[in-house]
Amino acid sequence: MVIFRRLLGEVLRDQRMRQGRTLRQVSGDARVSLGYISEIERGQKEASSELLASICAALDVPLSEILSEVSDAVALEEAALAMQLEDVAVDTTSLRSPRDAGPRAGDVVASAA
Repeated sequence: MVIFRRLLGEVLRDQRMRQGRTLRQVSGDARVSLGYISEIERGQKEASSELLASICAALDVPLSEILSEVSDAVALEEAALAMQLEDVAVDTTSLRSPRDAGPRAGDVVASAA
């Protein structure tokens, strides 16, 4: 399952780190407690739209840019998950129970007649 709040937190943290800023600096500029921003970055808290707008303003990054990065991250995780599920499906189709040990429909069976 893709957790939106975890990916949002990662994008916000990456943006802050790219700017070389501390949580304390962003917290002061956004007027949001340092602990709360930390919990958002770690994916432990959901950010309201107002709070997210305040953090984006403090980072001087448009909300649309942050959401676009989160959307890209969600798409990548969904694709990875789909590939994992495909791999599991392929692996399980090759498994047969002992009672199914005989030929299956479509199998070519040679005869020594």
